Amino acid sequence: MRISTQLYGRLHYKNGPANAFRHAFWNYLIAKRCLKWQKNNEAVLSWTKKITDWHEGAFPNRELAKKMDLHNNEVGRFLFQNQPSQTENQITDTLKQMALASVKVDAISDLQSLQNRLIHIIDEA
Repeated sequence: MRISTQLYGRLHYKNGPANAFRHAFWNYLIAKRCLKWQKNNEAVLSWTKKITDWHEGAFPNRELAKKMDLHNNEVGRFLFQNQPSQTENQITDTLKQMALASVKVDAISDLQSLQNRLIHIIDEA
């Protein structure tokens, strides 16, 4: 949250590219930090998915916003799976670039076609 706030102010609480950054970053960091206790990347990714899916289900959200959050969470785990040794600064830079290229979606968007790309619902001012 601290890094998201430093980079985007309160914009990361809305459903724009800053929020997409935060969700992917959150998942990457959870997985990265879990490696201290569990050296198996697949187990770490499975647990990260379980806990972040639980989080998204535990708090009420509109359907499209929930789908967006789950999608961006998955992007963070994908990045960890493919680049687990990135430093916090490196993954921050990677995700900042991805947030700039984030794709605006709506209820009829095919999210599968946007696999491994950040997505958002609203444009940020």
